[in-house]
Amino acid sequence: MSTTTDLVTALKQELKAARMTYADLAKAMGMAESSVKRMLAKGDMSLSKVDAICRAMRLDFADLARRVADTQPLLREMTQEQERAVVADKKLLLVAICVLSQWTLEQINASYRLSEADCVKSLAQLDRIGIIELRPLNRYRLKLAKTFRWRPHGPVMNYFRDHALLDYFRGGFDGTGEGLLLVHGSVSRTLAPLFMERLQRVAQDFAQQHQTDQKLAEKDREGYTLVLAMRSWEFEAFGQLRR
Repeated sequence: MSTTTDLVTALKQELKAARMTYADLAKAMGMAESSVKRMLAKGDMSLSKVDAICRAMRLDFADLARRVADTQPLLREMTQEQERAVVADKKLLLVAICVLSQWTLEQINASYRLSEADCVKSLAQLDRIGIIELRPLNRYRLKLAKTFRWRPHGPVMNYFRDHALLDYFRGGFDGTGEGLLLVHGSVSRTLAPLFMERLQRVAQDFAQQHQTDQKLAEKDREGYTLVLAMRSWEFEAFGQLRR
């Protein structure tokens, strides 16, 4: 939720961008310059005052609110409660995965047997949960960071372990742009985290490329799921043979 401090900061930025001084703003509002300075310094103002400032700056309040929302920290991980709410409804989970890929409502509706009403309902739920900020005409802003990941032992990952993992690895991984690598080795414990950082960069590169390629025609894009993993592990059948 945006705070008053964020709102005041945004107003000050807009003043600077408009090249307006406190004196200019005071004159436009019919107030003393000292009163305007005090109001913005304390952040103590009613919505009517905020609206008056916006009128003086010829700034739409909705635009200001969106700019404030855009400055809020993005989530790198959801809470247990957020994930539990998402995975409790399979239609909602599907729409959540789609919005992670920045699909529009029209794309979701055209690709899956979900009515427009179902899609709108799911988007509204994701807005309430805090995953997106729903905007007019059913557009939205994703509130998740590029480094976002599901909780390692959270409800969503547990669901995919139980229902999707075998289905994913059952594939041949022999199509264009596909591959499955299994590499085992012993490396320094101090170097292992560096390999994990490199894997995370690959994931970020993949996510960034996804964003960039949204401008391409749908026929020129293909949906891929990238799974990166690294852990200290021994195949159970081998472990049973340990002395």
